[in-house]
Amino acid sequence: MPTTIVEMMPEHWLKIVIGLIVGLVFFMFGMNVMSGSLEKMSGGKLERTLKTATANPFISILLGATITIAVQSSSATTVMVVGFVNSGLMTLRQAINVIMGANVGTTVTAWIFSLTG
Repeated sequence: MPTTIVEMMPEHWLKIVIGLIVGLVFFMFGMNVMSGSLEKMSGGKLERTLKTATANPFISILLGATITIAVQSSSATTVMVVGFVNSGLMTLRQAINVIMGANVGTTVTAWIFSLTG
């Protein structure tokens, strides 16, 4: 069993690179499917709701933090927001505030867990 990177055989590197490429392809495919589905299902109501919920930057940050605390994953929140931007349901400015809130939510979640032991 190799213990350092230098000791790894070339086939190990090949497996790592192939795994990285396959993972990236699946991620891009998932983002494409999600944004396409969001475009189809958004009849205007979802866009209006998002526009109203993210009109105030402070509320946007609070929304991002709340969603992240609820799902306990800022990555999931960020992927959702990127999908909304990709499908035209949110602007970049709205998304930045929500993603900042997602980062705050991660910090708050970690802080709560550290207090409860």
